[in-house]
Amino acid sequence: MAITTILLDLDGTLLTMDNDEFTKGYFKMLVKKMAPLGYDPEKLVDSIWVGTRAMIQNDGSRTNMDAFWSAYGEIYGEKAKQDEVYFEEFYRTDFDRAVAFCEKNDGAREVLDLIHEKDLRAVLATNPIFPGIATEKRMHWAGLELSDFELVTTYENIGYGKPNPEYYREITRLIGVPPQECLMVGNDVEEDILAAESVGMDTFLLTDHIINRRNSDITRLRRGGFAELLEYIRTL
Repeated sequence: MAITTILLDLDGTLLTMDNDEFTKGYFKMLVKKMAPLGYDPEKLVDSIWVGTRAMIQNDGSRTNMDAFWSAYGEIYGEKAKQDEVYFEEFYRTDFDRAVAFCEKNDGAREVLDLIHEKDLRAVLATNPIFPGIATEKRMHWAGLELSDFELVTTYENIGYGKPNPEYYREITRLIGVPPQECLMVGNDVEEDILAAESVGMDTFLLTDHIINRRNSDITRLRRGGFAELLEYIRTL
């Protein structure tokens, strides 16, 4: 079955970053924003991780946004709802400074231009644990636009997280294509490649900033840098 749709991860794939460095840096900024409102820094970070786990473990019965705020609200009660506006403000303003923990790669723009040139469909398949506004900003840091993609997964529109295979099945349902017509491109062996493979998608492991937590054997996987990815897309 011919490939009609290309799914692309964002962090570490289209947008160059060290995930740990980025997370540490952006959490530090968030803590600084929320501390004047009475939030203990350590408890706040722990609470965000609790909410993140709730999104990763979500079963599709609600959006990841609802899963996050439900878990976070169990810790902070009514204050969580009252202060949600400050979190939104953080992503609208302060979050822009997190670009310092990232690096633009011109290969990302080349890939999207080639996808459009070949009249293929594009999905930004980034783990949907961020609000849409934060995802759009990270796209801009990579030199990309919302119009480059038919679908961008965010915590508002998806009820699963990577590496749950249902995340990939949900994408195919939303855009109306079978998994066999999809190519998933990502840098995380488990979350991007093996999970997508398990539902029948073709895959390409971008090795520039590879994440392989379980030391999985990647010798059988189609893989390479942006040059090899571009060459493979040209063959589709």
